[in-house]
Amino acid sequence: MNRLRHFLKTWLLLELLSGLWLTFRRMFKPKFTIHVPEEKTPQGPRFRGLHAQRRYPNGKERCIACKLCEAVCPALAITIDIAEREDGSRRTTRYDVDLSKCIYCGLCMESCPVDSIVLTRIYEYHGEQHSDLCFTKDMLLAIGDHYEAQIAKNLEEDAPYR
Repeated sequence: MNRLRHFLKTWLLLELLSGLWLTFRRMFKPKFTIHVPEEKTPQGPRFRGLHAQRRYPNGKERCIACKLCEAVCPALAITIDIAEREDGSRRTTRYDVDLSKCIYCGLCMESCPVDSIVLTRIYEYHGEQHSDLCFTKDMLLAIGDHYEAQIAKNLEEDAPYR
């Protein structure tokens, strides 16, 4: 009986016919295609995208130069240099994030005591050269200024996950 079954499977090409039948059934079902420029892909509630630095409502940058984000970054993608202000507090003179090294783990955002560095939900960015993916302090602050309303809203929505 076993030999007869093996003979029929081999010579009648039952596996091939079952694969063709599956293809034929799927041919008439609706497709799961997303038309990328017109439609956005759905994001999870904790999606982590492009980095940004935030400011206080009075315009001062939030970063207090504690260097916790640089210390906690497992990919060593963050570089910070600090200096003292006239009033004795610290400030960053250099805050660079190399997005080609970053693994978007979100540890920098979690370690920041003043919510200065955040990961936005922006995923549509690219770089043609390595230098295009090295974001400086001014670039990060500009992103934070431009998307501040969206960042604040996302931080409120993510509050239960923090």
